[in-house]
Amino acid sequence: MATRSSPAAATRDRARSASVVSEQRELVTQADALDLANEQTENVFLFVPNLIGYSRVILAALALHYMPYHPKACTVLYGLSSILDAVDGQAARALGQTSKFGAVLDMVTDRCATACLLCYLVSAYPRFAIAFQFLITLDFSSHYMHMYSSLITGATSHKLVKSDVSRILWLYYNNSLTLFAFCAGNEIFFVALYIIASSKLQPIGLWLTPLARIPEALAPFLPAEWATALQQVLVGLTWPQLVALLSFPVCFIKQVINVVQFWKASKILVGVDLAERQAARAAKKN
Repeated sequence: MATRSSPAAATRDRARSASVVSEQRELVTQADALDLANEQTENVFLFVPNLIGYSRVILAALALHYMPYHPKACTVLYGLSSILDAVDGQAARALGQTSKFGAVLDMVTDRCATACLLCYLVSAYPRFAIAFQFLITLDFSSHYMHMYSSLITGATSHKLVKSDVSRILWLYYNNSLTLFAFCAGNEIFFVALYIIASSKLQPIGLWLTPLARIPEALAPFLPAEWATALQQVLVGLTWPQLVALLSFPVCFIKQVINVVQFWKASKILVGVDLAERQAARAAKKN
């Protein structure tokens, strides 16, 4: 008959696990890592996916340069930089050139490009400045804490999340299509807001005829004046307003995922702290 382990035994097991993780983290010291990088037995900096990563940085920088006065060029350049985000990962796996440097470069490029775009939106929509500032803070903090909690628990990648840690993050990171869809939808919403603020466009009008009929279908459930107002809004939409409307739910869910990521990473870090403190107390007793 199987017996359940006592809380004390479970605590000792967690402490031993923390000790093993600490030993794994000391596999290469900072000085040894620098020596290996200087020797350059193979040049990780010139891996194909990392070269793609550098091109993403250049494209994002050019997009930021054109952002104040050339919306079309900015949108095209920013879009290309975002699309290459999916290409570098595919290249890394196909060529066997995955690297920690590449993973961090990819994440830093994403975070910085999005933050710069949101900074512009702060000036374009001053009434919503606090909301955009919150999104910048949430984006940086959740990804940094998630990355750090992954590293100190011995994970080889921040994307390797198990379902017993968080089913939401497991569904998000372990399906490349889901990951791309949410990241793309998030960026598309912000870019649409940028175009709305930077360009004067005519309403789509006849293109939205099917959408304009939505109020007719909802007429039995809406007051007549509400249905009329909704119809006028739909017919008067410009294409970036329509894109923003359609991508907003994706962006909202992405922020929920960021909150979950922040909270789970916080709990993991606290758990590691407790395990290491327990291991230190056990070592003193011995």
